Amino acid sequence: MDNPTSRRVYGTDHDDPNPGPRPGCTYAELVGGPLDGQLLDVTGWTEEDRLEGAYLITEAGQYGEGGRADYAQRPGDPDRWDWHGDIP
Repeated sequence: MDNPTSRRVYGTDHDDPNPGPRPGCTYAELVGGPLDGQLLDVTGWTEEDRLEGAYLITEAGQYGEGGRADYAQRPGDPDRWDWHGDIP
């Protein structure tokens, strides 16, 4: 990842004075879609959990408040998760 310290971690508050990554945590970069460039904290996730991907709540997606963005590991690059669309 390019300079992950300058990136926002998914789920941090917008007024958080330190929305970037924390030491000792493991992150995946979200690529494309409404959460592009954010980091997802996958610390403690099993390999199976990571392979399942995640539906992440976002107000910035196609369905607005309460909608979710579908992200899954990029084949061959588990540190990057690609967007596969939005769901209500």
